[in-house]
Amino acid sequence: MTNLNAPTNLVGQFLIAMPSQLGDAFERTVVYVCEHNASGALGLVVNRSADVTISDVLTKLDVVDEMSIQYAAHASESVLVGGPVQTERGFVLHAPFHEYAATIKINDNVGLTSSRDILEDLARGQGPDKMLLALGYAGWSAGQLEAELARNAWLTVPADEHVLFETLPRERYQQAMRLLGFDAAMLSDQAGHA
Repeated sequence: MTNLNAPTNLVGQFLIAMPSQLGDAFERTVVYVCEHNASGALGLVVNRSADVTISDVLTKLDVVDEMSIQYAAHASESVLVGGPVQTERGFVLHAPFHEYAATIKINDNVGLTSSRDILEDLARGQGPDKMLLALGYAGWSAGQLEAELARNAWLTVPADEHVLFETLPRERYQQAMRLLGFDAAMLSDQAGHA
């Protein structure tokens, strides 16, 4: 598989790190692209868990009383390390799409929200059915992602919501690779040696 025919707009795609990214910040990562335009791209790493739960974040932010948080859907799930940019900022990837104060519509079913109101809904049990909470994001300036694709740093494949929302973070890399029709072990870290 090559990226020669990569779509010009990668919104809603998985970026799967090639083995050549060994030792860098994106080694064995899967990034869900949330925004991609002439100014650059923004995505969330969806397969790296932090040592903190959604309940911990809701409690620290004092969103609602601690007793309510214990019973909130998704409260025991791990927060993701979304990327190296603005690691103190939270982003909620969610389905179904619902517009909050600061929401990017990715497609008819998925949105990305960075405002506190989604956390308040979540803590009250009124939040989205499917969601991931990430701290930080992965960002690329204009043309930077395209240059990385040209160097074969990433494979691209349309994202699958089952892999995104219903697969354990540690299994998402392998599952995203399977969307391409092969196992990650089949890839070489040297060009021309698959």
